[in-house]
Amino acid sequence: MKEKITGIILAGGKSRRMGGVDKGLMPFLGETMINWVIQRLSSQVATVLINANREIESYKTYGLPVIHDEISDFSGPLAGLHAGMKAANTEFVLSVPCDSPLLADDLATRLMQALMKDHANIAVAKTGSQHHPVFCLCRANLAQDLELYLKSGGRKVDEWQKKHAYIEVPFDDNSSAFLNINTPEELKDLESKI
Repeated sequence: MKEKITGIILAGGKSRRMGGVDKGLMPFLGETMINWVIQRLSSQVATVLINANREIESYKTYGLPVIHDEISDFSGPLAGLHAGMKAANTEFVLSVPCDSPLLADDLATRLMQALMKDHANIAVAKTGSQHHPVFCLCRANLAQDLELYLKSGGRKVDEWQKKHAYIEVPFDDNSSAFLNINTPEELKDLESKI
């Protein structure tokens, strides 16, 4: 199953709440956050791509392909997903953010099982009543549709996702896997709890 999936780590944002420092490069328990994500994602997919629009040379040091948004002007996570879909050589892509160091190690398996069972095109993680749209497994052949959505000015991840055969997959047994770190305070708080 993993040979059908390309993992895309979304690190293309501006990190405003992190004081402009790329979130993926922030240290967490002695390693960068993106390094934690790479370690947890690599075993779940055929290959991993990093989507980044700044600090390209820093991200290249991880030995993975670094791709940038084709739709310019920091168009958000959908632009990173689009770039990953275009670069992928697999049937599916799995996007995750660079700032979730506790990423579930069964994310790909559970999303894929639900997607196949429901004959869906997109599967998104959910904890409780909150869905996590950037933790998304989708068919790579949706790239053209996503490009049209972005070029029409669309930016809302869940709005685009819900235009398609879409399913939410519960991860209530591992809600910490979807904690994303946006500020230095959140980073320190999470470190103190582990």
